[in-house]
Amino acid sequence: MFNRKNNQYKQFLKDYPQYNETKNLDKLRKKEYKRIDQKKHVYLDYTGGNLYAESQINKHLEILKQETFGNPHSTNPTSQLATKLCEESRSAILDFFNAKDEYFCVFTPNASGSLKIIGESYPFCKESFLLLSLDNHNSVSGIREFAKNKGSKFCYTPIQTEDLKLDEKELLKHLDSHSESKNKLFAFPAQSNVSGIKHPLEYIKLAQEKGWDVLLDAAAFAPSNRLDLKEIKPDFVSISFYKIFGYPTGLGCLLIKKDKFNKLIKPWYAGGTVTLASSTIDAHYLQPNHERFEEGTINYLDIPAIKIGLEHIKNIKIENISKRVKTLTHWMLENLSQLKHKNGKKLIHIFGSHDVNERGGTLVMNFYNQNGEIIPFQQVEKEANNRNISIRTGCFCNPGIDETNYAIPSSELEKYFSNHKIGNYTEMVNFTGKLRGSIRISVGLVSNYEDVATFKNFAETFLDK
Repeated sequence: MFNRKNNQYKQFLKDYPQYNETKNLDKLRKKEYKRIDQKKHVYLDYTGGNLYAESQINKHLEILKQETFGNPHSTNPTSQLATKLCEESRSAILDFFNAKDEYFCVFTPNASGSLKIIGESYPFCKESFLLLSLDNHNSVSGIREFAKNKGSKFCYTPIQTEDLKLDEKELLKHLDSHSESKNKLFAFPAQSNVSGIKHPLEYIKLAQEKGWDVLLDAAAFAPSNRLDLKEIKPDFVSISFYKIFGYPTGLGCLLIKKDKFNKLIKPWYAGGTVTLASSTIDAHYLQPNHERFEEGTINYLDIPAIKIGLEHIKNIKIENISKRVKTLTHWMLENLSQLKHKNGKKLIHIFGSHDVNERGGTLVMNFYNQNGEIIPFQQVEKEANNRNISIRTGCFCNPGIDETNYAIPSSELEKYFSNHKIGNYTEMVNFTGKLRGSIRISVGLVSNYEDVATFKNFAETFLDK
């Protein structure tokens, strides 16, 4: 570990005085996340999954130890208790996102489960249109399959190669088109899960004014930014809770604006989603609220832990997390970009805008040797693993970013997919002759200077090789 009295750290505090304003996070790390330092972990994968506090586990465990819970779909005492705690978590979610009056909260297995609801229930047809961002997680892009199967058209709005921001000029062209379409859905991320670039939330109102419904993927944004749904009002929002506070995994939610609730046409029914159904005749009545989309038995033992997690974040204050993340990201952008081999060639290229006001705490990069050749990300990850540094490598379920960064033309992609019934990373690289994938590091809730400085020191071991 770094000595906090050393000159490097003193200079860091001098250059980034805002870091001292978040010193309570260091106290929190020592108290609630001490396992990180005890095991000498350097955790730089917060976008992959956040870390949980000890108190979250203890509070949830106490509830499970002290009470007896039954399936919520009944009125017996154990069922009523489970219902009460689940509804308290639902209320806490709506309160956390300032969405109480205007949104329904539907519990889902994860953010992908939320997006699937939109895919299968949005009224796609031959007269509808789906507009996707080229910077989208696969779980958002996968909605196009539902759209295609119902005869809907779709397209992607591009991102700019130099900064990985949405190409606003092209976006406006798309939003001004398709006036003949009956139902138009625009889906984009508040923050990229790969580059960390934040896309302007003003696009929500702009699109709605032009007749579009808007689906906002907030999974990468919500862990370190205030998402106030009184200020911005997307029609649908997907959330992943372990991305925000680490525990529990396997739970997310879909927030649906109430005035768009009945626009979603549920294609089937299941236990819990109906008020009445008949097997003798073809008839059923769907639930008039969030229960319509909560198939079967909800995860009633883990859902109460969501309220505990949200209270944990509220006590810390999301603004403190945001300030810490912004400070460390700024330092990484400045310091990692300056690393050079003796011949003057850069060691690291960080993709996307370097303006810290336009991004979150996620950086995607490649390492280069002194000849200017990419060092395979597998090699970098292997050596990071040997030092107990957790990073993430690959394409991160976001092919649009990867295809943009490596300038892979559509013609080559079409040629590959038309010649392969099945495929994988290695086959595509061999076929196209172009590399895919990169290195991603991300800071979050209890990241500190030692984490990012250790990564910089690790990166320096690749100099002049």
